[in-house]
Amino acid sequence: MRTVVGLSACLPRLSIPRVSAAQGAALSMKNNQTRRRIASEAARLMYHREEPALFRARMKAARRVLRDEPRRSELPNDREIGECIHSLVERYEGDRRTGFPYRPVGPAWAGAQGRPDRFHVYRWLLQPLETVKGNAERHPEGDLLYHSLQVFELARDERPYDEEFLLAALLHDVGKAIDRREHTGAALDALDGFITPRTTWFIEHHEAAHAHLDGTLGVRSRRRLAASDDYEELLLLAECDRAGRARGAPVPDLLDALDYLRRLAAECGP
Repeated sequence: MRTVVGLSACLPRLSIPRVSAAQGAALSMKNNQTRRRIASEAARLMYHREEPALFRARMKAARRVLRDEPRRSELPNDREIGECIHSLVERYEGDRRTGFPYRPVGPAWAGAQGRPDRFHVYRWLLQPLETVKGNAERHPEGDLLYHSLQVFELARDERPYDEEFLLAALLHDVGKAIDRREHTGAALDALDGFITPRTTWFIEHHEAAHAHLDGTLGVRSRRRLAASDDYEELLLLAECDRAGRARGAPVPDLLDALDYLRRLAAECGP
């Protein structure tokens, strides 16, 4: 009879080192210290606008701190970075709170203390567009902040007292500084909680409105848009978006545009 020897019997015995509770605690403390260093560096990058996108700031900070590719356990979450940014705001701005209106994208913000002024959030999301160039053929005017201000000014000429419509005109492209491939979704994620459902609807459907003007939108999609009470304003937004691509067109300063919207909200809001 042939004896069958198990595979385990043929293998050398391995000595697996055990990690003591003290060693585990030390390792956890080291990871926490690393996360804090990375979070602080990511916050610094974002506060000084060296890197406006949260994901890229986190990865760039991790590589600078570690001088290597980070492990998942070493990466701080949105909340940790947000808390470091608020510390920078407190340190450099005190009660003024005018320079850095940061909000981490997504549900991680829910646990952070305090809530930034929404107009500060708009400014923070809009400012990076100054470094984003549009397609040369579609956007001969230059950077996308200039484009957004043109669209806002054209929209103000048409609907000077409709804050929700004007916000959509100003903010419709903010996602392009976050994710060029999915800029509408990125914009809505970043603006979640800071714009009304009506402004959300305008931004969400402004690309469909362009397709409608081009005659390339499907029949069902056209019917869905037309069923909205804001259908005409949505098409007007798309027309302003198209017209706001002129070289040398006069536009307001970003702070002036936001100040107009703030005063409008104070005078005409609920």
